Amino acid sequence: MMSGDRASAALGIELVSCALGHAILRMKVREDMVNGHGIAHGGLVFALADTAFACACNSFGPVTVSSGAEITYLRPGRAGDVLEAEAVLRARQGRSGLYDVTVRRGTEVVAEFRGHSREVPASFLAREPE
Repeated sequence: MMSGDRASAALGIELVSCALGHAILRMKVREDMVNGHGIAHGGLVFALADTAFACACNSFGPVTVSSGAEITYLRPGRAGDVLEAEAVLRARQGRSGLYDVTVRRGTEVVAEFRGHSREVPASFLAREPE
């Protein structure tokens, strides 16, 4: 999945490790990733957490997408920071799953993310006719 993820590649997101229901990804905050306050743009921190979530929930094999997610920002990231997102499966029932992702800078927690997943048929991702 990551090999075809152009958005994550453009952000410099790297896969550190992946196992069933678990993934760790890393991203260095570049100068072009900070907002007008000089801190890491929240949407890009969310993108890192969301990508870790995607890796963890797709680790079981079936095509799995997000059915919803939320994030709480606890500390700002800054240009030059290396952020690491660790996704962990909390519950999986039928085609649905619940995952928590912690985004850290070293030992400091920057954000907590919770994602809800849903397994879908591969045809779900097919392009719709224009």
